[in-house]
Amino acid sequence: MSLTLKLYNTLTRQKAPFQPIDPENVRMYVCGPTVYDFAHIGNARPVVVFDVLYRLLRHVYGDAHVTYARNITDVDDKINARALRDYPGLPLNEAIRAVTDSTERQFQADAAALGCLEPSIQPRATDNIAQMIDIIERLIERGHAYAAEGEVLFDTRSMADYGQLSKRPLDEQQAGARIAVDAHKKNPGDFVLWKASSDSEPGWDSPWGRGRPGWHIECSAMAGRYLGEVFDIHGGGLDLIFPHHENEIAQSRCAHGTEVMANFWMHNGFVQVEGRKMSKSEGNFVTINELLETDKFGGRKWPGEVLRLAMLMTHYREPIDFSVKRLEEAERLISRWPVVEPDDDARPCESVLDALADDLNTVAAVQALHGLAQASHSDADARRRFAGSAALLGLLPKQTEVDDAVAAGIDAVVEMRLELLKAKNFAEADRIRNELADKGIQLRDGKDPASGERVTTWEMKR
Repeated sequence: MSLTLKLYNTLTRQKAPFQPIDPENVRMYVCGPTVYDFAHIGNARPVVVFDVLYRLLRHVYGDAHVTYARNITDVDDKINARALRDYPGLPLNEAIRAVTDSTERQFQADAAALGCLEPSIQPRATDNIAQMIDIIERLIERGHAYAAEGEVLFDTRSMADYGQLSKRPLDEQQAGARIAVDAHKKNPGDFVLWKASSDSEPGWDSPWGRGRPGWHIECSAMAGRYLGEVFDIHGGGLDLIFPHHENEIAQSRCAHGTEVMANFWMHNGFVQVEGRKMSKSEGNFVTINELLETDKFGGRKWPGEVLRLAMLMTHYREPIDFSVKRLEEAERLISRWPVVEPDDDARPCESVLDALADDLNTVAAVQALHGLAQASHSDADARRRFAGSAALLGLLPKQTEVDDAVAAGIDAVVEMRLELLKAKNFAEADRIRNELADKGIQLRDGKDPASGERVTTWEMKR
């Protein structure tokens, strides 16, 4: 293997060469959605970022040798509340299933529209309750958890290096807003593994009575079941480092007696919208579906490939300001790229691969891709390398269907430009070309092989 990947590891706070535990079975886990509401644009970022990493790993190690697990959290108090609100006439279990099924379908559709491949495995939390109970029993047996007042809690003091990922030693953690202080806890930082369920809440039988899992134990159980006690990469958003990922590590390491849960921890940066933190109170909360299907953001719909490119124009570890201006910039860029058919034999160019191998430097990769796009208009080899590189990034431009009336209008403008070229009014002809390019219409000038006369063809790419 000639390409060496270097990835930034949140656990060590440095970039290091990536060496899989088993090159024949490279394993990655990424925290997926809690399916109580449509995914927002902040949720889209890890979906896109780790899809690029998945594609890169498949390119390096082979499609059959990479396992990507992204979970579906379908048991959560927010889901319960949404089910009671939206389906008051249904039994709770049926209402919960209606919420989670419809929300998951929308999430999968949104991810596909963003050009993302399906992960190898998408386990649901509710299909892994037995595995969660098993881990909790192990933690109790090993002195890392205790039952109190209908709950089972993890004893953070039982783990000497708890806080290694977030670099937040227990002694520096203050009780308060982020850490609930309850009388039955041994320590303020102890967190729930299992909690009791009332008759009006979903629950499962367990050694500690009818109840439901805490949030953190879900991912420990699913990652362990599908990827093993120690695997290669765990990913998610920066906001998950503490407490979610910190607590995943604690549960998994203490239950299995391992030094690590995953060798590499990767986290994408935050997403702002028009320079402000996204929130419903700010009025700038926008879902992926709204961007794709409505005019809520910028007064128009946005194609999935434009949203994806806008995400990749910033390095994944940096914060991103998601704005109309950024989307327009991404759209102008992609409008200048050739429409190419997927080609399994087309290989990515070295400059794109080298950029991605350097901790997913998609900024440099997109710049290299744009250079290939420009060269591809007159170079068949560059066009093939563009196709392979665009496919690796999930950014193959799509041909857009155009109705007859619109096509006739474009034909008339193209004919007028030809007349300007014949009259050697190159400045006006260039203005028309640029104006059409901004609308996603690409022109190609050439000669008719029979008559030798100048001809221009066009294609719409969005």
